[in-house]
Amino acid sequence: MNSAALLDVALEAARAAAAVIEDAAPRVRAIAWREKKQRDLVSEVDLAAEAALLAVIRRRAPEAELLAEETASTIAPERQRRGVVFVVDPLDGTTNFLHGYPEYAVSVGVLVDGTVTAGVVVDVPMGEVFTATAGGGAFGGGGRLQVSPITEPKHALIGTGFPFSRVEDVAPYVAQLERVMAEAGGVRRAGAAALDLAAVASGRFEGFWESRLSPWDIAAGMLLVREAGGLVTTLTGEECPVAKTSVLAGNATIHRWLLETLRGE
Repeated sequence: MNSAALLDVALEAARAAAAVIEDAAPRVRAIAWREKKQRDLVSEVDLAAEAALLAVIRRRAPEAELLAEETASTIAPERQRRGVVFVVDPLDGTTNFLHGYPEYAVSVGVLVDGTVTAGVVVDVPMGEVFTATAGGGAFGGGGRLQVSPITEPKHALIGTGFPFSRVEDVAPYVAQLERVMAEAGGVRRAGAAALDLAAVASGRFEGFWESRLSPWDIAAGMLLVREAGGLVTTLTGEECPVAKTSVLAGNATIHRWLLETLRGE
């Protein structure tokens, strides 16, 4: 399959998962937060969305490997570098979904011999679809995506994600946040990395950073940013792998400023 065909499979799979999530959303909100039943239902939605997504992939690309969050369909790193691998998150922003906060998505990235070749992010509440193919550009909202032209930090809106560890990671993160807030026009934390990266690609955010993300959080989004003319690296400026890693994304100027600011330079 070429990149266009792989994108078509990813898009059909992502839309299948989005339909499951959209159908379940009213039922989740109708159950009182205090009841264990709500969390059980969200787990069911996660699994049902993943099942719908994987059914499409297995039907249309049966030879492909699958790297998926909810069923922990992990594959050895050396196998990620061979052939076609779909890297999927059926519901990025689960906590947001649980609370009825409209910031959650389906993310499907496709690796070919270890390189991200196609990617889809579906913003379920907003109905927006973001797509990209390597060398073919990034698209959304009916047009081609382009990272923001803003280069001055004081005018930049920056996205971030909080540490998952509530002890050892908090102090260094707060120090980073203080440095960024001192110079940036604003900082936002939405809670869905796939959508944060889509926001960078579409020019809504000038930059984004977060630590300890998983491959399914970033595979599609990092391709969106790169194909929209942006940069994606780790927080230390190294090439960003499709693995558990930190991520720093933005247009070239804001990326460089964030890199220096996060280091404390």
